[in-house]
Amino acid sequence: VQLQASGGGLVQAGGSLRISCAASGIMFSRYSLGWFRQAPGKEREFVAAVSRSAGNTPYADPVKGRFTISRDNAKKSVYLQMNNLKPEDTAVYYCAAKSTIMTYTPTRINEYEYWGQGTLVTVSS
Repeated sequence: VQLQASGGGLVQAGGSLRISCAASGIMFSRYSLGWFRQAPGKEREFVAAVSRSAGNTPYADPVKGRFTISRDNAKKSVYLQMNNLKPEDTAVYYCAAKSTIMTYTPTRINEYEYWGQGTLVTVSS
């Protein structure tokens, strides 16, 4: 199983960025997907998740209204569109996968089975 995150980079505050995560080795449509982030010196935290059906997409409060998670089962990929970025969004972003029933959308770190290697997003002020 491999989750490959990409698309991170340096962006100015107020800007946008879309990061991606491509999966292999799993039956992608049977998995809920999540994005987490870890800022320097801080614990990893939940950002967003998407259910198998894509009908349930919970978000962490700090990113609500600015970030959008989506998935493309044909491409076995999950995306995180990040708008109106702030310096406090600076972190390594990790994608994760968990096999679930159709509508369940895990938001806790210890619920996820597989993790990607992370992609660094830096937001300058």
